[in-house]
Amino acid sequence: MLLLVVGALGFAAFALPNEAWAHILLMVLAAFGLIALLVWFLVPFLRWRTTHYVFTTHRVLLRDGILSRHGRDVPLSRINDVSFSHNVLERILGCGTLVVESAGENGQVVLKEIPSVEQVQSTLYQLVEDDNDRRAAADDGV
Repeated sequence: MLLLVVGALGFAAFALPNEAWAHILLMVLAAFGLIALLVWFLVPFLRWRTTHYVFTTHRVLLRDGILSRHGRDVPLSRINDVSFSHNVLERILGCGTLVVESAGENGQVVLKEIPSVEQVQSTLYQLVEDDNDRRAAADDGV
């Protein structure tokens, strides 16, 4: 997107005549280009930087939001299934989508753009298994 905006502004700077109205038009185009860059780069970057997925031995914590924050906690004991997917571009970038299916009213939690998604899926599945084993051992001990 940066190359497209800079290329369009460069073309406009050379194609427009050297008159006062052309300089004003170039400044307006530059302002629109800056707004476009903010929308297509800064907002997704901020969304990415303010999204947190935390996996503990007891639950999965989700926190996201730029100005207003949203959160959700999913106990490991409620997780029924953990799956992942990634397309060709995501495989090249080393990320993917993790889907955590939980028992309850909210059903699935979709975590997008997870780095090393296959390893995260295996780790989360192992955490769920360990939690199930710990609960079974505690029930047997009672």
